[in-house]
Amino acid sequence: KAMCSGKLQTGLLVAGYFIYLLVGAAVFQALERSAEKQEKIAAAQMKEAFLQKFTRLTVPEMEQFMKNLTEAIQNGVYPVGNKSQTEDSNWDFSNSFFFAGTVVSTIGYGTLRPKTAGGQIFCVFFALFGIPLNIVFLHRVGKMLSLLCKKLGKFLHEKGMRKKKTKYLTLLFFLATGILVFLCLPSLFFQKTEGWSYSEGIYFAFITLSTIGFGDYVVGKQPDRNYFSYYRTLVAVWIIFGLAWIALLFNL
Repeated sequence: KAMCSGKLQTGLLVAGYFIYLLVGAAVFQALERSAEKQEKIAAAQMKEAFLQKFTRLTVPEMEQFMKNLTEAIQNGVYPVGNKSQTEDSNWDFSNSFFFAGTVVSTIGYGTLRPKTAGGQIFCVFFALFGIPLNIVFLHRVGKMLSLLCKKLGKFLHEKGMRKKKTKYLTLLFFLATGILVFLCLPSLFFQKTEGWSYSEGIYFAFITLSTIGFGDYVVGKQPDRNYFSYYRTLVAVWIIFGLAWIALLFNL
């Protein structure tokens, strides 16, 4: 009976956690998308104006253009190439979900951030309740994984291995599989998808899963690369389970 209610609790927690992220993503998208569109249109107009009269610009005008351009780029707007830039939103659902995940896990890359007053206030409350929820969720997933660990230890113990040795072996097993599944393999995947070197992939994976999140490397951000549609959502899921694995290591 206790087992059954435990499973139900876990199921509800997992469902609640993902619903929380999905709802958060939808709200961020609703609050930020139109403001971003205005920003992109403004950047495109600024570029047009510059191209029309760049031969006869005064130094102060040039300085102002550089300032505006830097600001646009910091806000995630790249006025490069043709009009299609205004169509791709940084706040489409996949990106918003990714952002929600980086908020509750306290990674906070800083490349995507809310700029409207509503988005910023919502972000405060979303994080306020989301961070504890994330901790509880990771703890629960970590606990489930450590049960697996215990089962493995028990199995080895029954095979006639000493208690201390089984502990050491299970820890080693989870450390090795985790490093493979959450660091080595994803880095290969990032190398292919992002065009980074393998060491850059490892660096990004570590900086992300340790929740340092400098934001110098972020997935799905290069304007000249074609990413598949749910790429960032997939990465968000990798982050969630990678964090659970790290929580398990601390548990062990």
